[in-house]
Amino acid sequence: MESIVGTAFSEVAVLLVLASLIGFAGMLLRQPLIVSFIAVGLLAGPSALDLVQSQDEIHLLAELGIVVLLFLVGIKLDIKLVRSLGAVSLVTGLGQVAFTAGVGYLIGLALGLDSITSLYVAIALTFSSTIIIVKLLSDKREIDSLHGQIALGFLIVQDLVVVLAMIVLSAIGIGGASGSDAGLGIAGVLIAGLALVAVAIVFVRVIANPLTERLARAPELLVIFAISLAAIFAALADVIGLGKELGGLLAGVSLASTPYRESIAARLGPLRDFLLLFFFISLGATLDLSLLGESIGAAAVLSAFVLIGNPLIVLIIMGGMGYRRRTGFLAGLTVAQISEFSLIFMAMGVSLGHVTQASLGLVTLVGLVTIAASTYIITYSHRLFDLMEPFLGIFERTATPREPSGDALEGHQRYQVVLIGLGRFGIAIGVRLQRIGLRVLGIDFNPASVRHARALGLAAEYGDATDAEFLQGLPLANADWVVSTVPLHHTGLSHEDSRHTLIQLLQHAGLRGRVAVAAHNAQDRDALMATDADLVIDPFQDAADRAVELLVGDARNHRSDAVLAMRGERGDAD
Repeated sequence: MESIVGTAFSEVAVLLVLASLIGFAGMLLRQPLIVSFIAVGLLAGPSALDLVQSQDEIHLLAELGIVVLLFLVGIKLDIKLVRSLGAVSLVTGLGQVAFTAGVGYLIGLALGLDSITSLYVAIALTFSSTIIIVKLLSDKREIDSLHGQIALGFLIVQDLVVVLAMIVLSAIGIGGASGSDAGLGIAGVLIAGLALVAVAIVFVRVIANPLTERLARAPELLVIFAISLAAIFAALADVIGLGKELGGLLAGVSLASTPYRESIAARLGPLRDFLLLFFFISLGATLDLSLLGESIGAAAVLSAFVLIGNPLIVLIIMGGMGYRRRTGFLAGLTVAQISEFSLIFMAMGVSLGHVTQASLGLVTLVGLVTIAASTYIITYSHRLFDLMEPFLGIFERTATPREPSGDALEGHQRYQVVLIGLGRFGIAIGVRLQRIGLRVLGIDFNPASVRHARALGLAAEYGDATDAEFLQGLPLANADWVVSTVPLHHTGLSHEDSRHTLIQLLQHAGLRGRVAVAAHNAQDRDALMATDADLVIDPFQDAADRAVELLVGDARNHRSDAVLAMRGERGDAD
């Protein structure tokens, strides 16, 4: 269909300009980009400018963005961690779905909805948006944290429940087929899904490493191959009924064991961000604001239930399983919204004649409220935890056996250096300090980084350095230095640098030694110079200074050797 602005190309161009303008305005107002992009969709949708006419093209770009996003999540998945978190992901995912569906159904009845509509609405409320959550956690660099990995695990469980719910509700009396046909449909999906997993396992064991090694000789071809692998897995998963998201995730896992995964991830990052813009535009453009007028009261009740009830049940379950309240709280906040699939699910009910357009409008309004609200909730999750922590003690057991152990912290051993951030730069510092005889304790909130540091002989523990309670338990009293190599990350509405917050927390935790922080550009360095940090490390500038010293020193040595040789030759001649 031709767009009102001309061609589909012109329409995309106008949408990109609109997204740039609104995104820039949102940045000036210090608003999350996701909210700005959803606003672009609302403006471009049928309730405002009605620019989105090339829906098939926009939808295709949106789907590609989703596939690439989940592919990049999969390519960084730690398989050992996935295995260890399988139980909590399954229990939490199913527990949250059962709680939300059951209580949501009762709330629907209490709001005066009939039983079928209440059932549809209750099921729609159980789905959380994997795409939005993964995007937000990735932006905050928390997708590799313990609570990020747990959240990803129960979101995958939710996605599987979405698939099963759509099969069942479209196959039995709500769709016209018999119960036996529904059972056969579910069994077929499960068998096909296991077959796809088997293909992925064979690919990982036999093909992945030698193939990527050859393709890596032409980096552009390697990127094209990665995108094609993500697309074909997503297409196959979609055909068998599992959904493109799980297919893209599985494709990423298939390349996660190759030595080129970091290179692939780095090259696909900008493409992911560009394509996801169309996902948010597509989402906003589907929200018909004309349907919302009569549903404000009911939507407020249901939105409050999703924003409070969903995180609460996750917090309760994870606390009962032995996780700390901080981990449970941060993981629980990720389910404080409904999904784009909720709207699709309700639209299916409208097409089948079992629910009305008004109920679709109700869920649409709940989606708009919860997606916007949860964006802020997840963005400022650490601030919220600090505010709520005094009231969360009842959700934590006396012992927390599910959290990574703190063996290195027992006995209050003396560490001369506490190193926060175990990326490549941090581990390089720790190893070199240990070589010269200093005792070093490394801290990171990525369990995989902790394991890697331990494998290199460093004492390392899992923990979040922005957690005041965790810092209180560190052996800081006798530490000469605390070194933070973590990059800049804004922690709240004021865009306060997390490293500024860390310095303040360290002082309150009893640190008597000095603090060193890493800067990553000139503006960053200047800002840190104005803090209470005793030393600002600039990895790039410091490395350049050291390289010049080596080069100049080597050149001088060569000249000295040459002069001595010439003098020797003259002496021999004399």
